[in-house]
Amino acid sequence: MAEKTEFMSSQIVKDFNRDLEDYHLGPLWEAIPALMHKQPEPQAEAYLWKWDVIYKKLMEASTIFTPERGGERRAIYFQNPGLTYRTPWGWASTTQTLYAAAQLILPGETAPSHRHSQGALRFITHGEGAYTIVQGERIFMEEGDFLITPKNLWHGHGHVGDKPMIWMDVLDIPLIYSMGGTFFEPYPDKLEQPKVPDNFSSQRYAGGMVRPIGDRYPLSAPLGSYKWKKTEDAIKGLSNFEPDPFDGYAVEYINPSNGETANKNIASWMQKLPKGFHSKAHRHTHATIYNVFKGSGYSVINGVRFDWSAGDYFVIPNWAWHEHVVEEDTYLFSVSDLPVMDQFGLEQSQHYEQNNGRQTVTGEFKPKLG
Repeated sequence: MAEKTEFMSSQIVKDFNRDLEDYHLGPLWEAIPALMHKQPEPQAEAYLWKWDVIYKKLMEASTIFTPERGGERRAIYFQNPGLTYRTPWGWASTTQTLYAAAQLILPGETAPSHRHSQGALRFITHGEGAYTIVQGERIFMEEGDFLITPKNLWHGHGHVGDKPMIWMDVLDIPLIYSMGGTFFEPYPDKLEQPKVPDNFSSQRYAGGMVRPIGDRYPLSAPLGSYKWKKTEDAIKGLSNFEPDPFDGYAVEYINPSNGETANKNIASWMQKLPKGFHSKAHRHTHATIYNVFKGSGYSVINGVRFDWSAGDYFVIPNWAWHEHVVEEDTYLFSVSDLPVMDQFGLEQSQHYEQNNGRQTVTGEFKPKLG
Protein backbone atom coordinates (compact mmCIF):
# COMPACT_ATOMS: atom_id res chain seq x y z
CA MET A 1 0.00 0.00 0.00
CA ALA A 2 2.86 2.39 0.81
CA GLU A 3 4.44 1.79 -2.61
CA LYS A 4 1.12 2.40 -4.33
CA THR A 5 0.63 5.65 -2.45
CA GLU A 6 4.09 6.78 -3.42
CA PHE A 7 3.42 5.99 -7.07
CA MET A 8 0.06 7.77 -7.05
CA SER A 9 1.91 10.88 -5.89
CA SER A 10 4.54 10.59 -8.61
CA GLN A 11 5.06 13.18 -11.33
CA ILE A 12 3.94 10.90 -14.14
CA VAL A 13 0.56 10.43 -12.46
CA LYS A 14 0.18 14.15 -11.78
CA ASP A 15 1.04 15.00 -15.37
CA PHE A 16 -1.41 12.48 -16.77
CA ASN A 17 -4.21 13.66 -14.48
CA ARG A 18 -3.57 17.23 -15.56
CA ASP A 19 -3.61 16.18 -19.22
CA LEU A 20 -7.03 14.57 -18.74
CA GLU A 21 -8.42 17.85 -17.42
CA ASP A 22 -7.58 19.57 -20.70
CA TYR A 23 -10.04 17.22 -22.43
CA HIS A 24 -12.71 17.60 -19.71
CA LEU A 25 -12.03 14.08 -18.54
CA GLY A 26 -11.42 12.86 -15.00
CA PRO A 27 -9.28 10.23 -13.21
CA LEU A 28 -11.50 7.92 -11.19
CA TRP A 29 -8.46 6.54 -9.38
CA GLU A 30 -8.02 9.98 -7.80
CA ALA A 31 -11.69 10.87 -7.36
CA ILE A 32 -13.18 7.75 -5.85
CA PRO A 33 -11.90 8.18 -2.26
CA ALA A 34 -13.51 11.64 -2.07
CA LEU A 35 -16.72 10.66 -3.86
CA MET A 36 -17.57 7.28 -2.35
CA HIS A 37 -17.34 7.47 1.45
CA LYS A 38 -17.84 4.55 3.79
CA GLN A 39 -20.74 6.49 5.32
CA PRO A 40 -22.51 9.83 4.63
CA GLU A 41 -20.30 12.90 4.98
CA PRO A 42 -22.61 15.85 4.16
CA GLN A 43 -21.26 19.35 3.74
CA ALA A 44 -24.28 20.65 5.67
CA GLU A 45 -23.56 21.53 9.30
CA ALA A 46 -25.60 21.38 12.48
CA TYR A 47 -26.79 24.93 13.19
CA LEU A 48 -29.34 26.92 15.19
CA TRP A 49 -31.11 30.23 14.48
CA LYS A 50 -32.66 32.17 17.39
CA TRP A 51 -36.21 33.49 17.19
CA ASP A 52 -35.33 36.95 18.47
CA VAL A 53 -32.93 37.49 15.57
CA ILE A 54 -35.37 36.05 13.01
CA TYR A 55 -38.20 38.28 14.22
CA LYS A 56 -36.01 41.38 14.29
CA LYS A 57 -34.82 40.83 10.72
CA LEU A 58 -38.34 40.15 9.45
CA MET A 59 -39.58 43.40 10.97
CA GLU A 60 -36.66 45.28 9.42
CA ALA A 61 -37.45 43.65 6.07
CA SER A 62 -41.08 44.77 6.34
CA THR A 63 -39.97 48.42 6.14
CA ILE A 64 -37.94 47.78 2.99
CA PHE A 65 -39.60 45.04 0.95
CA THR A 66 -43.26 44.91 -0.06
CA PRO A 67 -45.08 42.96 -2.78
CA GLU A 68 -45.52 46.22 -4.71
CA ARG A 69 -41.76 46.88 -4.64
CA GLY A 70 -40.90 43.49 -6.05
CA GLY A 71 -40.65 41.58 -2.79
CA GLU A 72 -43.14 38.96 -3.95
CA ARG A 73 -42.49 36.81 -0.88
CA ARG A 74 -41.09 38.49 2.24
CA ALA A 75 -39.19 35.41 3.34
CA ILE A 76 -35.79 35.07 5.01
CA TYR A 77 -34.31 31.63 4.51
CA PHE A 78 -32.00 29.64 6.75
CA GLN A 79 -28.71 29.30 4.92
CA ASN A 80 -26.64 26.39 6.12
CA PRO A 81 -23.08 27.68 6.69
CA GLY A 82 -21.61 24.49 5.26
CA LEU A 83 -23.34 24.97 1.91
CA THR A 84 -22.53 28.60 1.11
CA TYR A 85 -20.10 27.43 -1.59
CA ARG A 86 -23.07 26.51 -3.80
CA THR A 87 -23.55 29.08 -6.55
CA PRO A 88 -25.88 30.95 -6.82
CA TRP A 89 -27.15 31.94 -3.38
CA GLY A 90 -25.93 28.77 -1.70
CA TRP A 91 -28.89 27.19 -3.54
CA ALA A 92 -30.87 28.53 -0.55
CA SER A 93 -29.91 25.28 1.20
CA THR A 94 -30.80 24.59 4.81
CA THR A 95 -29.88 20.94 4.30
CA GLN A 96 -28.39 19.15 1.29
CA THR A 97 -31.88 18.91 -0.25
CA LEU A 98 -34.28 21.25 1.58
CA TYR A 99 -34.90 24.99 1.86
CA ALA A 100 -36.56 26.47 4.96
CA ALA A 101 -37.52 30.07 5.65
CA ALA A 102 -39.60 32.32 7.89
CA GLN A 103 -42.15 34.35 5.92
CA LEU A 104 -44.00 37.48 7.06
CA ILE A 105 -47.20 38.97 5.66
CA LEU A 106 -48.72 42.16 7.05
CA PRO A 107 -52.41 43.12 7.34
CA GLY A 108 -53.82 44.28 4.01
CA GLU A 109 -51.06 42.75 1.92
CA THR A 110 -51.36 40.19 -0.84
CA ALA A 111 -48.64 37.98 -2.26
CA PRO A 112 -49.40 37.16 -5.93
CA SER A 113 -50.13 33.62 -7.02
CA HIS A 114 -47.58 31.51 -8.85
CA ARG A 115 -46.68 27.86 -9.36
CA HIS A 116 -43.45 25.92 -9.64
CA SER A 117 -41.94 22.48 -9.91
CA GLN A 118 -40.85 22.53 -6.26
CA GLY A 119 -43.20 21.16 -3.62
CA ALA A 120 -43.95 23.49 -0.71
CA LEU A 121 -45.43 23.40 2.76
CA ARG A 122 -46.18 25.85 5.54
CA PHE A 123 -46.27 25.60 9.32
CA ILE A 124 -47.96 28.56 11.02
CA THR A 125 -45.96 29.84 13.98
CA HIS A 126 -47.31 33.31 14.85
CA GLY A 127 -50.42 35.41 14.20
CA GLU A 128 -53.83 35.05 12.59
CA GLY A 129 -56.04 36.53 9.88
CA ALA A 130 -54.04 35.54 6.79
CA TYR A 131 -54.98 32.98 4.19
CA THR A 132 -53.38 31.06 1.37
CA ILE A 133 -55.31 30.31 -1.81
CA VAL A 134 -54.38 27.04 -3.51
CA GLN A 135 -56.04 25.97 -6.75
CA GLY A 136 -58.99 28.25 -6.01
CA GLU A 137 -59.44 27.24 -2.36
CA ARG A 138 -58.94 30.01 0.19
CA ILE A 139 -57.56 28.47 3.39
CA PHE A 140 -57.41 30.60 6.53
CA MET A 141 -54.40 29.91 8.71
CA GLU A 142 -54.03 29.68 12.49
CA GLU A 143 -51.07 28.99 14.75
CA GLY A 144 -50.08 25.34 14.71
CA ASP A 145 -51.73 24.62 11.35
CA PHE A 146 -49.84 22.66 8.71
CA LEU A 147 -50.54 23.40 5.04
CA ILE A 148 -49.31 21.82 1.83
CA THR A 149 -48.79 23.06 -1.72
CA PRO A 150 -47.64 20.17 -3.91
CA LYS A 151 -45.67 21.01 -7.02
CA ASN A 152 -47.28 22.84 -9.94
CA LEU A 153 -50.35 24.06 -8.03
CA TRP A 154 -51.29 27.77 -8.16
CA HIS A 155 -50.90 29.42 -4.77
CA GLY A 156 -50.86 32.95 -3.33
CA HIS A 157 -51.48 34.66 0.00
CA GLY A 158 -53.55 37.48 1.46
CA HIS A 159 -54.10 39.02 4.88
CA VAL A 160 -57.48 40.36 6.02
CA GLY A 161 -56.64 40.41 9.74
CA ASP A 162 -55.03 43.09 11.90
CA LYS A 163 -51.80 41.47 13.17
CA PRO A 164 -48.59 40.41 11.41
CA MET A 165 -48.51 36.74 10.50
CA ILE A 166 -45.40 34.56 10.30
CA TRP A 167 -44.99 31.00 9.13
CA MET A 168 -42.29 28.49 8.29
CA ASP A 169 -41.87 27.77 4.58
CA VAL A 170 -40.22 24.56 3.37
CA LEU A 171 -39.52 23.62 -0.24
CA ASP A 172 -37.31 21.08 -2.00
CA ILE A 173 -35.51 23.88 -3.88
CA PRO A 174 -31.95 22.49 -3.53
CA LEU A 175 -33.04 19.01 -4.65
CA ILE A 176 -34.89 20.24 -7.74
CA TYR A 177 -32.15 22.77 -8.57
CA SER A 178 -29.47 20.07 -8.45
CA MET A 179 -31.52 17.92 -10.83
CA GLY A 180 -32.03 20.75 -13.34
CA GLY A 181 -35.80 20.44 -13.01
CA THR A 182 -36.81 24.00 -12.07
CA PHE A 183 -39.95 25.52 -13.65
CA PHE A 184 -41.72 28.68 -12.43
CA GLU A 185 -44.80 30.51 -13.71
CA PRO A 186 -46.52 33.65 -12.37
CA TYR A 187 -50.32 33.71 -12.27
CA PRO A 188 -51.70 35.87 -15.12
CA ASP A 189 -54.07 37.91 -12.92
CA LYS A 190 -51.91 38.48 -9.83
CA LEU A 191 -53.84 36.76 -7.01
CA GLU A 192 -56.02 33.80 -7.90
CA GLN A 193 -59.67 34.19 -6.90
CA PRO A 194 -61.72 31.58 -4.97
CA LYS A 195 -63.51 28.86 -6.93
CA VAL A 196 -64.86 26.87 -3.96
CA PRO A 197 -66.02 27.83 -0.43
CA ASP A 198 -63.35 28.89 2.08
CA ASN A 199 -61.60 26.02 3.88
CA PHE A 200 -63.33 23.62 1.51
CA SER A 201 -60.97 20.65 1.88
CA SER A 202 -60.93 20.86 5.69
CA GLN A 203 -64.71 20.69 5.69
CA ARG A 204 -64.67 17.67 3.35
CA TYR A 205 -62.27 15.90 5.73
CA ALA A 206 -63.96 17.04 8.95
CA GLY A 207 -64.27 13.40 9.97
CA GLY A 208 -60.51 12.98 10.18
CA MET A 209 -59.34 9.72 8.66
CA VAL A 210 -62.63 8.77 7.04
CA ARG A 211 -62.28 9.53 3.33
CA PRO A 212 -64.93 11.03 1.04
CA ILE A 213 -65.78 8.43 -1.59
CA GLY A 214 -64.93 10.97 -4.28
CA ASP A 215 -61.30 10.69 -3.19
CA ARG A 216 -61.16 6.91 -3.48
CA TYR A 217 -58.57 7.40 -6.19
CA PRO A 218 -55.46 9.25 -4.95
CA LEU A 219 -55.15 13.02 -5.33
CA SER A 220 -52.03 15.14 -4.90
CA ALA A 221 -53.65 17.56 -2.42
CA PRO A 222 -57.06 16.38 -1.18
CA LEU A 223 -56.54 18.15 2.15
CA GLY A 224 -54.85 21.55 2.05
CA SER A 225 -54.81 22.34 5.77
CA TYR A 226 -54.19 20.17 8.83
CA LYS A 227 -55.61 21.98 11.86
CA TRP A 228 -53.57 22.22 15.03
CA LYS A 229 -56.40 21.04 17.31
CA LYS A 230 -56.67 17.71 15.50
CA THR A 231 -52.91 17.23 15.51
CA GLU A 232 -52.79 18.00 19.22
CA ASP A 233 -55.63 15.54 19.90
CA ALA A 234 -53.81 12.81 17.97
CA ILE A 235 -50.71 13.31 20.10
CA LYS A 236 -52.79 13.31 23.28
CA GLY A 237 -54.09 9.89 22.25
CA LEU A 238 -50.54 8.61 22.02
CA SER A 239 -49.80 9.96 25.49
CA ASN A 240 -51.64 7.00 26.98
CA PHE A 241 -48.66 4.87 25.99
CA GLU A 242 -44.91 4.92 26.59
CA PRO A 243 -43.09 7.49 24.44
CA ASP A 244 -40.78 6.35 21.68
CA PRO A 245 -37.27 6.37 23.21
CA PHE A 246 -35.88 8.44 20.33
CA ASP A 247 -38.76 10.71 19.26
CA GLY A 248 -41.25 10.92 22.12
CA TYR A 249 -44.84 11.15 20.91
CA ALA A 250 -44.63 11.82 17.18
CA VAL A 251 -47.13 11.87 14.31
CA GLU A 252 -46.59 12.30 10.59
CA TYR A 253 -48.78 14.41 8.30
CA ILE A 254 -50.04 12.20 5.47
CA ASN A 255 -52.12 12.45 2.32
CA PRO A 256 -55.47 10.95 3.40
CA SER A 257 -56.32 9.75 -0.12
CA ASN A 258 -53.30 7.47 -0.47
CA GLY A 259 -51.75 7.13 3.01
CA GLU A 260 -48.38 8.46 1.84
CA THR A 261 -46.49 11.46 3.19
CA ALA A 262 -48.40 14.73 2.63
CA ASN A 263 -45.65 16.16 0.38
CA LYS A 264 -44.00 13.72 -1.99
CA ASN A 265 -40.38 14.75 -1.27
CA ILE A 266 -40.74 16.18 2.24
CA ALA A 267 -41.77 14.36 5.40
CA SER A 268 -43.43 16.51 8.10
CA TRP A 269 -43.81 15.54 11.76
CA MET A 270 -45.16 17.02 14.94
CA GLN A 271 -43.74 15.53 18.10
CA LYS A 272 -44.31 16.10 21.79
CA LEU A 273 -41.45 15.59 24.22
CA PRO A 274 -43.03 15.31 27.69
CA LYS A 275 -41.60 17.11 30.71
CA GLY A 276 -38.35 15.50 31.86
CA PHE A 277 -37.88 13.51 28.64
CA HIS A 278 -34.32 12.67 27.58
CA SER A 279 -34.24 10.74 24.32
CA LYS A 280 -31.68 8.16 23.41
CA ALA A 281 -29.25 9.13 20.66
CA HIS A 282 -29.44 7.79 17.13
CA ARG A 283 -28.58 8.84 13.59
CA HIS A 284 -30.14 8.31 10.18
CA THR A 285 -29.53 9.03 6.53
CA HIS A 286 -32.16 11.75 6.23
CA ALA A 287 -31.51 15.32 7.43
CA THR A 288 -34.04 17.17 9.60
CA ILE A 289 -35.03 20.82 10.14
CA TYR A 290 -36.84 21.69 13.39
CA ASN A 291 -39.03 24.54 14.53
CA VAL A 292 -39.57 24.79 18.29
CA PHE A 293 -43.30 25.43 18.34
CA LYS A 294 -43.69 25.32 22.11
CA GLY A 295 -41.38 24.65 25.03
CA SER A 296 -37.62 24.67 25.51
CA GLY A 297 -34.69 22.33 25.93
CA TYR A 298 -31.57 21.31 24.12
CA SER A 299 -30.27 18.81 21.60
CA VAL A 300 -26.87 17.15 21.56
CA ILE A 301 -25.69 16.81 17.96
CA ASN A 302 -22.42 14.93 17.42
CA GLY A 303 -21.44 15.79 20.98
CA VAL A 304 -22.26 19.52 20.77
CA ARG A 305 -25.07 20.97 22.91
CA PHE A 306 -27.59 23.23 21.13
CA ASP A 307 -29.91 25.09 23.55
CA TRP A 308 -33.24 26.14 22.06
CA SER A 309 -36.51 27.79 23.07
CA ALA A 310 -39.87 28.60 21.46
CA GLY A 311 -39.56 30.05 17.96
CA ASP A 312 -36.01 28.82 17.32
CA TYR A 313 -34.99 26.75 14.30
CA PHE A 314 -32.23 24.17 14.15
CA VAL A 315 -30.94 21.62 11.66
CA ILE A 316 -29.55 18.12 12.10
CA PRO A 317 -27.53 17.01 9.06
CA ASN A 318 -27.48 13.54 7.53
CA TRP A 319 -25.96 10.77 9.67
CA ALA A 320 -25.40 12.99 12.72
CA TRP A 321 -25.81 11.55 16.22
CA HIS A 322 -28.56 13.44 18.06
CA GLU A 323 -30.69 13.35 21.18
CA HIS A 324 -33.18 15.77 22.78
CA VAL A 325 -33.62 16.86 26.41
CA VAL A 326 -36.55 18.90 27.82
CA GLU A 327 -37.58 20.18 31.24
CA GLU A 328 -41.13 21.14 30.20
CA ASP A 329 -43.70 19.77 27.76
CA THR A 330 -42.34 20.65 24.33
CA TYR A 331 -43.71 20.49 20.78
CA LEU A 332 -41.30 20.27 17.85
CA PHE A 333 -42.38 20.59 14.24
CA SER A 334 -39.91 19.01 11.84
CA VAL A 335 -39.37 18.36 8.15
CA SER A 336 -36.95 15.96 6.51
CA ASP A 337 -35.95 14.41 3.19
CA LEU A 338 -36.89 10.93 4.43
CA PRO A 339 -39.22 10.27 1.43
CA VAL A 340 -36.34 10.96 -0.97
CA MET A 341 -34.03 8.62 0.92
CA ASP A 342 -36.76 5.97 0.91
CA GLN A 343 -37.40 6.36 -2.81
CA PHE A 344 -33.72 5.81 -3.58
CA GLY A 345 -33.35 2.99 -1.06
CA LEU A 346 -30.77 4.98 0.93
CA GLU A 347 -32.42 5.28 4.34
CA GLN A 348 -30.50 3.68 7.20
CA SER A 349 -30.49 4.31 10.94
CA GLN A 350 -28.24 3.41 13.84
CA HIS A 351 -28.69 3.55 17.63
CA TYR A 352 -25.99 4.97 19.89
CA GLU A 353 -24.83 2.04 21.99
CA GLN A 354 -22.41 3.63 24.47
CA ASN A 355 -23.33 5.18 27.83
CA ASN A 356 -26.91 3.87 27.77
CA GLY A 357 -27.60 5.76 24.55
CA ARG A 358 -26.40 9.15 25.79
CA GLN A 359 -23.61 11.13 24.15
CA THR A 360 -20.82 12.83 26.02
CA VAL A 361 -21.14 16.61 25.61
CA THR A 362 -17.85 17.94 24.22
CA GLY A 363 -18.89 21.49 23.31
CA GLU A 364 -21.68 24.06 23.27
CA PHE A 365 -23.06 25.93 20.26
CA LYS A 366 -23.04 29.71 20.60
CA PRO A 367 -25.73 31.31 18.43
CA LYS A 368 -25.15 34.59 16.65
CA LEU A 369 -27.41 37.08 18.45
CA GLY A 370 -26.57 40.34 16.69
